[in-house]
Amino acid sequence: MKNSTVVSFVLSAYGNIGNLKYLYFSIILLWYIFICVTNTILIVVIYKDRGLHEPMYLLLCHLFMNEISTSMSLYPLLLSQMFSDTHEVTLPWCFLQMFCFFIFSCVELCSLTAMAYDRYVCICHPLHYNVFMSNRRVGKIILLVWIYSFSSNMFSFSFILPLKFCGNVIDKVFCDQQLVIKLACSVSALTSISDLLFGFMSLILPFSLISVSYMKILWVCLVVSKGSKQKVLTTCTPQILSLANIFVGATFHFVASRLNVGYLPDEVRVILSIYIHILQPIITPFMYGLYLPKIRQSCKRLMFDRK
Repeated sequence: MKNSTVVSFVLSAYGNIGNLKYLYFSIILLWYIFICVTNTILIVVIYKDRGLHEPMYLLLCHLFMNEISTSMSLYPLLLSQMFSDTHEVTLPWCFLQMFCFFIFSCVELCSLTAMAYDRYVCICHPLHYNVFMSNRRVGKIILLVWIYSFSSNMFSFSFILPLKFCGNVIDKVFCDQQLVIKLACSVSALTSISDLLFGFMSLILPFSLISVSYMKILWVCLVVSKGSKQKVLTTCTPQILSLANIFVGATFHFVASRLNVGYLPDEVRVILSIYIHILQPIITPFMYGLYLPKIRQSCKRLMFDRK
């Protein structure tokens, strides 16, 4: 890695929290444990119940696993920095966090795209569902999601790794790719283009494919019976609400990374920057897992059925 004399970055958004660090640490640790426990329980439920070994639930299991991975890319560093006086992060660790965070974020959106396609086939082509979707095909889709996310992220990072830095202060509580690029002494046009291309591949393209799937599903809703409409809405509502939350979180992230929000209080800026990383891993197990009757029933059987 050919950088300048900068060997670490300072995460300045922590500020001087004084004795409140013990309170913040406790809250964040409990939140992190809750995220890991809820998602892990649902993974175990799907694994144990053979009745849930279907394409939709296998995709959900992969999504729950990714939520744990995404949280691991943020919370350990967040917790360790609570008791740091300098809030410094070495370049390798900062780049590792950026890489992990963005690849897991891309995997999540691509997984939601696959789930939207699964619902589209199930609702719009129910007679051909077993032809288009199978457990083997889900495995191939998950592999493709990881290859796509890893490749697009590596393409973007190939232009960031050689950068030389003339500053080392990041006004966030984690290493943000856009703010790191701003600290570079000079940024080539290729680096800017690669950043925009990565944004298109990891955000705009998945959202576009998801939107197409749900528009076709909603069109079907207009011509089916009332009972079918209720079933469609029950199945698709969690995904639509989750996507709305991701859109809000992505907007907050964009605002906090690319626009001047220095006039906002420090607490508000921190919440804007990590909103999606705090809320989404909690929303997912409830909206995608416990919201579904089959998973609720399976949870009850595994926890309360002693037979």
